Amino acid sequence: MTRRSERVGELVREEVARVLREDVADPRLSLVTLTRVDVSPEFSNALVFWSVMQTKQGPEVLEVQQTLDRAAAFVRGRLAKSLSLRRIPQLRFRHDPSLELGSKTLAVLQEIADEEKP
Repeated sequence: MTRRSERVGELVREEVARVLREDVADPRLSLVTLTRVDVSPEFSNALVFWSVMQTKQGPEVLEVQQTLDRAAAFVRGRLAKSLSLRRIPQLRFRHDPSLELGSKTLAVLQEIADEEKP
């Protein structure tokens, strides 16, 4: 990935996060975190990786994925208005389980540390 595509990816990530936070009124997206955006070399496609912390009353991953897929065209339209890019990429969303895995790993390490205490 080139430095320019990294910059554009970060710019797209920030703006998609803002649009989801301010313009999309769906409570299932309130706990969504955008982890990164990979932009194709020609800037026509962007793969937006997201994660959500699971709670007992929180939405399931599949629900969030479907909601993001339905909102993709709307979000892209908002990006076209707010970003000064020659080409606004098509958005695809993909779940990124790294935050959840990191949380589980920390919980296991804490359990081990608690067991070792006398």
